[in-house]
Amino acid sequence: MSDKLCSLTLTEAKELLKKREISSLELTKSYLKRMDAVDPKINSYVLKTPERALADAEESDRRLAAGGDEVRPLEGCPIALKDIFVTKGIRSTAASKILNNFDPPYEGTPSGKLRESGSVLLGKLNMDEFAMGSSNENSAFGPVHNPWDLQRAPGGSSGGSAAAVAADLCLAALGTDTGGSIRQPASLCGVVGLRPTYGRVSRYGVIAFASSLDQVGPLSKSVSDAACMLKAVAGHDKRDSTSAPLPVPDYPALLTGDIRGKRVGVPKEYFIEGLDPEIEACVRKSIALMEENGAEVVEISLPHTQYAIACYYIIAPSEASSNLARYDGVRYGLSVGREDGLESMYVRTRSQGFGDEVKRRIMLGTYCLSAGYYDAYYTKAQKVRTLIAQDFKEAFKKVDVIATPTTPGSAFKLGELVDDPLQMYLSDIYTVPCNLGMICGLSLPCGLDSKGLPIGLQLLGKPFGEEELLQFAYSHEQSMGFDAKPTL
Repeated sequence: MSDKLCSLTLTEAKELLKKREISSLELTKSYLKRMDAVDPKINSYVLKTPERALADAEESDRRLAAGGDEVRPLEGCPIALKDIFVTKGIRSTAASKILNNFDPPYEGTPSGKLRESGSVLLGKLNMDEFAMGSSNENSAFGPVHNPWDLQRAPGGSSGGSAAAVAADLCLAALGTDTGGSIRQPASLCGVVGLRPTYGRVSRYGVIAFASSLDQVGPLSKSVSDAACMLKAVAGHDKRDSTSAPLPVPDYPALLTGDIRGKRVGVPKEYFIEGLDPEIEACVRKSIALMEENGAEVVEISLPHTQYAIACYYIIAPSEASSNLARYDGVRYGLSVGREDGLESMYVRTRSQGFGDEVKRRIMLGTYCLSAGYYDAYYTKAQKVRTLIAQDFKEAFKKVDVIATPTTPGSAFKLGELVDDPLQMYLSDIYTVPCNLGMICGLSLPCGLDSKGLPIGLQLLGKPFGEEELLQFAYSHEQSMGFDAKPTL
């Protein structure tokens, strides 16, 4: 019975809880039991919060019994958070030694909104350190294993979130996406991952990587689950100056699956050499299915796509260099060598506290921002970013959504790309333009390759066009009926 409860989607669980056919305490205990049995194989959790979860579940059951206005949108639903979210009184580390045992004195907006919605917190999820990585191997807590094949990577940086959802270790999870860190692991783990438009969800209480690119979004078992999670966390927040003061649609209620008369753009620049033929065939089959459902398929061009990776790996490390300067051993977190003087403390704290990938990106960013190089690199990259955004703006004059592969290949083996950073960076080739262009994007499973590994279809939408994006994804999900699950 325990595994059967854990296999429910968020939408299904909400309905059963509302009817009181199951209790939140029963559901939560099932997840805690499965976490103890299965997660040692996967390593998706860096911190479990059973006492908090059981207390939350008991409170939810009381509210569900009272009914009426007492019941909140996600009442009693066990979820988990990427360990990049600041949670008051609960260790928050961004999977880095430099924040080991950091106990935040405040609650961030995304995690706070989920709690206000009635969700039950199961724990904090593994990730690439400071969200820097595409494989979840850059973590102070060790790598995450893909539930579909434990020898393979789950993707990153929200690899723990994607793996936990795929392995039925939570109903849904919250992650962050700076260059594909929700969509890429969602694709490799066969779940739904949504990166909302920059500004749709508050970043207050998100440990910063690259402030003009970071965005919060859900990873879930279904499109309707993603819609429920987005509705819970979206909205204006005066504590985040980049938060958009726009109304939040009722995303779940608007899912009809009707895409008749809509136009789907297929960018020729995304179907090029280097794309796995199995993935191309599967994505093109998905595009044909949209056409069968009444959408018109239009070939489009996004001519500056080829510059996206280079542009991203100047802007993101530059912002990381600035953001991570605060970790100096003085105010909080790891502090090494205080007795040897200020400069020694800085050097030793940062040398011992940061992992190799974080150090690599800090050095790249510091170089790009240094005197004599700022205009040649950072300023030029910002101009290219404007061109990429303009490409999308022109494309969306002709089409409603854009359909592409999410990744050029399926899940790669753990350790396969660790010593080849450039090849690792190229695994985000189809996802980074979305962040640079400040639009919204979603990945959903569309099939399996010959190795039995998931393939992701990426849909890109207009700025603040999440409603239409979810509509297309829901239509495809209902038509295709992907129901494959990893065996654990």
